[in-house]
Amino acid sequence: MLAIAWSQRIEVHWLGKHSLFKGWRGPIMRGLGGIPVDRTDPRRIVAEVIDRVHAGDVFGLVVTPDGTRGGHTHWKSGFYRIAQETGMPVTLGYVDRTTMTTGLGPTIDITGDVVADMDRIRAFYADKSGIRPEKQVEPRLREESESD
Repeated sequence: MLAIAWSQRIEVHWLGKHSLFKGWRGPIMRGLGGIPVDRTDPRRIVAEVIDRVHAGDVFGLVVTPDGTRGGHTHWKSGFYRIAQETGMPVTLGYVDRTTMTTGLGPTIDITGDVVADMDRIRAFYADKSGIRPEKQVEPRLREESESD
């Protein structure tokens, strides 16, 4: 996704697990726009990104879906909460192993209707297959179960 953003000359930041930022890699990762995420306190990073947007920082934020490496049943909801709190739209990006293509899909505004918003996201990704299809998780947030 970074390569796509760079090719379009879009300034982006991205979220990555904090261990990627240790040692000599830290300055490189931050220089590439990385923001370390301490998974023991994920709400902190969501609040930090929201504060940056409210302070007037202008940037795109790349958030890769969780659950692409196995062991998960749902996507993490930070992207949704950030979009809802800031009013930032969500542009769907993809790497599709089936067609060997990458790209950006539609940009959607988050409405607060979690199920309807995620239905739109699921519809877009329905015909896409990631690098490791056997570890792919359907785009679904835990919050969808809570809204039923």
